[in-house]
Amino acid sequence: MRLVGVGWYIGVCIILGVWGGLKLDEKFHTTPILVIVGLLAGISLAFYGVYRMILPNINKRQNKGKN
Repeated sequence: MRLVGVGWYIGVCIILGVWGGLKLDEKFHTTPILVIVGLLAGISLAFYGVYRMILPNINKRQNKGKN
């Protein structure tokens, strides 16, 4: 079930980054620069968040193998 949450988290981060970039591009007339910045920010946030979500599972497996 946790993997479903990870998938949603990735999708939401990327969509919000692109949406924010689109809105800022409309406001500042800088198409497509801020969309690309928003996309990269969303991808970066998604990877960091996934890493933080999965890190406890990785640690459990490593500790389980030591016992």
